[in-house]
Amino acid sequence: MKLLKQLLEHLDYTQMNETKKIHNIEIKDVVYDSRKVSKDSLFICIKGAVSDGHKFAQDVIDKGATVVVVQDDVEVTGDALIIKVEDSRYALACISAAYFDHPAKELKVIGITGTKGKTTTAYMVKSILESTGLKVGLMGTIEILIGDKAIKADNTTPESYLIQEYFRQMVVEGCDAVVMEVSSQGLKLHRTAGFDFDIGIFTNLEPDHIAPNEHADFEEYMACKSLLFRQCKLGIVNMDDKHLDGILKDHTCQIETFGFSEQADFCASGVELVTKPGYLGVTYQVSGKMNFQVEVDVPGKFSVYNSLTAIAICHHFKVPEENIKKALKEAKVKGRIEMIPVSEEFTLMIDYAHNAMSLESLLSTLKEYKPNRLVCLFGCGGNRDRNRRYEMGEVSGRLADLSVITSDNPRFEEPQMIIDDIITGIQRTTGKHIDIVNRKDAIAYVIDHGQPGDIIVLAGKGHEDYQEIEGKKYPMDERVLIKEILKERREK
Repeated sequence: MKLLKQLLEHLDYTQMNETKKIHNIEIKDVVYDSRKVSKDSLFICIKGAVSDGHKFAQDVIDKGATVVVVQDDVEVTGDALIIKVEDSRYALACISAAYFDHPAKELKVIGITGTKGKTTTAYMVKSILESTGLKVGLMGTIEILIGDKAIKADNTTPESYLIQEYFRQMVVEGCDAVVMEVSSQGLKLHRTAGFDFDIGIFTNLEPDHIAPNEHADFEEYMACKSLLFRQCKLGIVNMDDKHLDGILKDHTCQIETFGFSEQADFCASGVELVTKPGYLGVTYQVSGKMNFQVEVDVPGKFSVYNSLTAIAICHHFKVPEENIKKALKEAKVKGRIEMIPVSEEFTLMIDYAHNAMSLESLLSTLKEYKPNRLVCLFGCGGNRDRNRRYEMGEVSGRLADLSVITSDNPRFEEPQMIIDDIITGIQRTTGKHIDIVNRKDAIAYVIDHGQPGDIIVLAGKGHEDYQEIEGKKYPMDERVLIKEILKERREK
């Protein structure tokens, strides 16, 4: 049980009725889903995209809620205390932090925001810090990691109550730090309110993820990203990004920089691409606040930025140079340029690139390695904007030597109809293509027809281990499919 006065300690609020004295009220649970309300709970009315919690105010009182927190006026009967706040989502974050006894104060909290690179950077940081004996939790797009427990993620940044619950679990598990991805939506909806980040990271900014139900325009998208730097003690930012001034507008934290600029606190120079059988990487010299040669087992310029970010963070944990170098060689992220050993003659990898921008970035990076052929296998999700199909088709047709079009998550659409739309985009280019509806058959085709020096990319699914068809999710992990194909070939 918690005293209500403790839960409201960091909030401005108005008590709308005088039925009870706040100081005497004990709260058993904090709830924002009306279906989970029980006696002596505090219910917070959240205005969501689908439903508005204010509509259930009377219902939760009838179920025994002692306190109801609102941002709009409600007409209810009963003796529950009504607390009015300016923003109920902000209230949820602050109340949740207090309910779990402010666990962020017992952790070093690292938040990473930006359009690209959040996931890879988060895993790199976790790998490096754990190489020194620290225990590190992780919250991101793929999963939440708490000790030995892995929880599938529903959002890049969970709801504020869940963040605080996970923080508390991490403290109980003995974690010293947590690294988390911080989305623009998470910042906009106050999911990260109620605590301060020790370190905030800015990777880069591109006009992506700006759906009408998310942000009004690019300016709002950037403004939401910038909120992180009014909520952290130290900001580590990409000095080369053209939107940096907008990101740092009204910042309240100390700033360090990374990038290719000689003025950066952590500067990369002398970048060289590394190619070995079944392997692509990059090496460079870092100088400034740390000075040593780095090799990363992930190809491309963006992996330089991601690893520079990780180095800059770990500098503040006083991680030895040798630990950083070793951990960067070993850090792997499921579904992010994940190289799968299939043949010593060609390189095969899995990547989550599932829109035109990310696919163009990936294929452009891989072309720098001058492959014999660049082969791109991909599809597009059903019941989504058809323009994405044309755009991805055009990108692959322009950059890949061969596009193999297959099924992704068709949902309630016919896979061949989606494929036909992608082909429409490819036909705007001179690129070669074939289509194979069944994804396993398509993967078998690119493996069987791989040529010496090829780079083959399986794009779009990444870390996902399912295929969504007609409203159901069926198990489908590309790593498993590859193993099955190789086993079938051996048994022939």
